[in-house]
Amino acid sequence: MPFVLLYLVVEIVALVALGSAIGLGWTLLVLLASSLLGLMLARREGVRAAQALARAVTDRQVAHVELTDGLLVAGAGVLLFVPGLVTDVAGLLLLVPPVRAVVRRRLVRAAEQRSPGLRTARIRTGSTIIDGDVVPGDVPAGASASARSGGAHPVIEGSVVPGPDARQ
Repeated sequence: MPFVLLYLVVEIVALVALGSAIGLGWTLLVLLASSLLGLMLARREGVRAAQALARAVTDRQVAHVELTDGLLVAGAGVLLFVPGLVTDVAGLLLLVPPVRAVVRRRLVRAAEQRSPGLRTARIRTGSTIIDGDVVPGDVPAGASASARSGGAHPVIEGSVVPGPDARQ
């Protein structure tokens, strides 16, 4: 509840300040124009984010940037839908790609600090995946010394298949 009261106070102060600076009619025009411009930009950026996400999925890439952009564009749309000058400005700022990139990096950094497993998951996404089967049995003669001595590591028989982005 205190957050809602703070939001109302900030919005009222911003509207009164703008209204006293440029007048009531111009203030209403600014609110209407910012909402319309924001909704048009939100639609355009939402389509771009959806296309980028579809492209990443088609290319079988991890789409954390595209997903985060989509969520930030959706958040901008919500901010533009909520009445008020401050929320309109915040929503418009989130629709600008460089501002969205800065916010995305900060959100990812904060999430990684709260859950360190996210960072390692993002780092491992660029690694090579080898398709094979684990078979029980003796360690081959060409295996590493640690595998031959302890036999603690499973033996994997398989072949390396180049991925779609592998250099030929």
